[in-house]
Amino acid sequence: MSQQETDQQAANDGFVVDTEDCEEREQAYRARGTSRPITVVGNPVLHKECKDVTEFDDELAALIDDMFASQRTAEGVGLAANQIGVDLKVFVYDCPDDEGVRHVGAVCNPVLEELPADRRVLDESNEGCLSVPTAYAELARPDYAVVRGQDAQGNPIRVRGTGYFARCLQHETDHLYGYLYIDRLSKRDRKDALRQMAENTPRYEIVPNA
Repeated sequence: MSQQETDQQAANDGFVVDTEDCEEREQAYRARGTSRPITVVGNPVLHKECKDVTEFDDELAALIDDMFASQRTAEGVGLAANQIGVDLKVFVYDCPDDEGVRHVGAVCNPVLEELPADRRVLDESNEGCLSVPTAYAELARPDYAVVRGQDAQGNPIRVRGTGYFARCLQHETDHLYGYLYIDRLSKRDRKDALRQMAENTPRYEIVPNA
């Protein structure tokens, strides 16, 4: 099946098509946006549930532009609003799936859909986070994910991902409910991740914790 046929099937199934014109769309977001420093573990905004997006206006559009700019500066594949200090339920992504297909988009008020048992195949790959810079740990997550929410105009959307992109969707949704990936680790692995972070220097600007 060609990528065009895959996209058409996704649209027919009620999923957003986020694989078309990825480079042009991502560059346009960045051109309008301004990169902001990244908040890190310990910052209060990362450890509580964010507020719902209720105004789908120019201010939200500008925030999304800034998030794409910040994501590119930090060389990330996903970024939640609270990672640049904004208490709103919105995340952006520029991430490949397990077939190497690039996905670019933004989701407001995301909710992870419960997977049927036959789709819960766990992937135990390494995971990292821009808010826990330079640290990585293995974390089992389903290799398929579906998120429902709204786009920047307030229209209902559903996004699905496989492999690395599925991990991204779960990771970013977690952020907006106050969870970092290290919160899902054992105490020993969490301690090791924080040690890695303490011993290394991030390659992008961060917001120091008070």
